[in-house]
Amino acid sequence: MTERRVGVWLFGARGSVATTTIAGAAALRHGGAPVGLVTETPAFADAGLVPTDQLVFGGHDIVETPLTKRLESLVAGGVLPHGIESLVRADLAATEPDLVTVVDRQVSQYEQVKQWAADIRTFAERHDLESVVAINVASTEAPYPHHPSHDDVGVLRHALTGADDVLPASSLAALAAFEAAASYVDFTPSNSIRPAAVRQWAADRGLPFGGQDAKTGETLVKSVLAPMFSARALQVHAWSGTNLLGGGDGATLADPRTAQSKNTSKERGLSDLIGDVAGEVHIDYVDPMGDWKTAWDHIVFSGFLGVRMTMQFTWQGCDSALAAPLVLDLARLSAAALDRGHVGAMPFLGFYFKDPVDSTEHSLVRQYDELLRWVREC
Repeated sequence: MTERRVGVWLFGARGSVATTTIAGAAALRHGGAPVGLVTETPAFADAGLVPTDQLVFGGHDIVETPLTKRLESLVAGGVLPHGIESLVRADLAATEPDLVTVVDRQVSQYEQVKQWAADIRTFAERHDLESVVAINVASTEAPYPHHPSHDDVGVLRHALTGADDVLPASSLAALAAFEAAASYVDFTPSNSIRPAAVRQWAADRGLPFGGQDAKTGETLVKSVLAPMFSARALQVHAWSGTNLLGGGDGATLADPRTAQSKNTSKERGLSDLIGDVAGEVHIDYVDPMGDWKTAWDHIVFSGFLGVRMTMQFTWQGCDSALAAPLVLDLARLSAAALDRGHVGAMPFLGFYFKDPVDSTEHSLVRQYDELLRWVREC
């Protein structure tokens, strides 16, 4: 195993997912079991991935709550096990100096990109890192209106120097990562790397990018069940889902505009797998649920000679605890892509996402095979 150190720059670094990821990586260093880390399974043993104990964390956030305080609230909510505080508190405190608070912007968006990129470069230099991967785990944004500059790098660069906002924060984060020679992965369904000019910005610098919208619960189950119906020639007529969640993510998605981004990515995979069917996905904010979520799905299908049947399933889980091992996997895999000179989209990471960049494959089994194929080819 190589002992190179890789930086993981998290946008949304003080949120539940980021704190669980940082605390989880620290717990692994202290002997915790790597449950949920696909990259720790035997199939990846010879992949030459950076060890999890060689990942160094930093990031941006708009809040200043110390990680140790966030840790306490996550333990109280059952997201992390009791007793972990004494194990990882020192690790979280040591990460604190590498977290930068984003203040209200008084400069152009281009200057903002340069400042964030400088923060990432400073982090890399401080720790003498071989490379840095940036991952967006911030709150989901509402859909952002298309701007003419989104299609052309030169036009975008000029537009960013003006007084108007032409890109949302997630896209500025991606550009900052690319300016700092970091790969970028979006864990969310935000605008981020959707504009063609943002993707070209990465390609021009010879950098990889991937995402979007990690599948950790209901959609993960759908990506296994939907191919089953197709493979057994069972016709699906309707697939409806209701999601109940609390916490910061739930509060964010209580805004119908923001929920639109999430619902679009959640529904895309199902339509690609079995075609258009009746039914919708609903997201309801239930504050007392905290970081936990429940998804209930109802499926109407027909079998031999048109006999109607139904299937229902309920998925209950802790969002941050489901997400954290995926973040660690994505950090290791995107670091490998960066190390191997991969340029542009990383569709082989589709295994982790509802709306994978440059891929229309949504079957979890086939996505896993594609990921393994890329790892073995490299």
